[in-house]
Amino acid sequence: MVLEACFLVLDNSEWMRNGDFTPSRIEAQKDAVTLLFNAKTQSNPENTVGLMTMAGKGPEVLVTLTTEIGKILTALHKVHISHSPNMSTGVQIAQLALKHRQNKNQRQRIIVFVGSPIPEDEKSLVKLGKKLKKNNIALDVINFGEDALNTPKLEALIHAVNSSDNSHLVTIPPGPHVLSDILISSPILADEDGAPPAGFSAGGAGGFEFGVDPTLDPELALALRISMEEERARQEAMTSGPAASGSGGAEASGEAMALDSSVAAGATTEEDMLAQALAMSIGREGGDAMDLGDEDDEIAKAIALSMQDASAGEASSSSENPDYMSNLLGTLPGVDPNDPRLKDALQGIKKDDKKNDEKKE
Repeated sequence: MVLEACFLVLDNSEWMRNGDFTPSRIEAQKDAVTLLFNAKTQSNPENTVGLMTMAGKGPEVLVTLTTEIGKILTALHKVHISHSPNMSTGVQIAQLALKHRQNKNQRQRIIVFVGSPIPEDEKSLVKLGKKLKKNNIALDVINFGEDALNTPKLEALIHAVNSSDNSHLVTIPPGPHVLSDILISSPILADEDGAPPAGFSAGGAGGFEFGVDPTLDPELALALRISMEEERARQEAMTSGPAASGSGGAEASGEAMALDSSVAAGATTEEDMLAQALAMSIGREGGDAMDLGDEDDEIAKAIALSMQDASAGEASSSSENPDYMSNLLGTLPGVDPNDPRLKDALQGIKKDDKKNDEKKE
């Protein structure tokens, strides 16, 4: 793994408004910047990446050499399109920023995005390339958008700066492709042995099955694998021969009939048990009602007997007490309790009671 300090030079000129790259040239560059940062920092944790623009009022350093993706993303959000590019000045400022890197053991590299016509002539670019080669700085150029105008100049620049094949020119014509996907398979991101960096592939899937790294998300990778196996099994079942399907249908129908019979038997058994439980419940309720009826009858008989005893006692007590009878007759309308005939009758009753008592004794 190469220990490297890399500066990304972004083209933010007016030509970046064009939509020949998805979704636009400037947005395609931003996606590529994120890809390059991740590739560099993942290949070696000690690698650092900086970011600057080369258009506007003048080239501007947005982020110095860093290992934090958050700073890069924040700077990309603040990039604005304006004016024309100044490639020579932008590359020289990037060279100066690399010179002040903290780790002097890091190799120096500049990656330039060129998506607009280059104002410099070929002679000045060749001079710039020789200066970079003298300072041991590698240069990668991503030529897109205006490739027909810029390719001859950029080829001369790369030829002047190249040393042991450490500098590359990648020309990407407009089309329905994504800029970052083309860069993944380009020599800019290739390792020393020419292979893409770990975790990246030409399809953008990272070289892993289903495009998911199982070490980062094992649950998702397992779910995708199970889903693929189920789909494969379903397709094999659908493409099986007619004989197999016929025999399978007969077996399935036999199993369905057996299942229906077992279900019917179970249903009959359940119905019988419910009927027995209902009958037992009804019998128990009838017995309870009969018991309650017997108790009510006994209570009614007891009340009647007690009332008879009370009335008999009252009658005997009233017959034995002539004063009580006299008072009772006085309450009747039209009866005079002082009538001599009524008094004689009451006295006669009293004498008869005494005679009966004497006979009983």
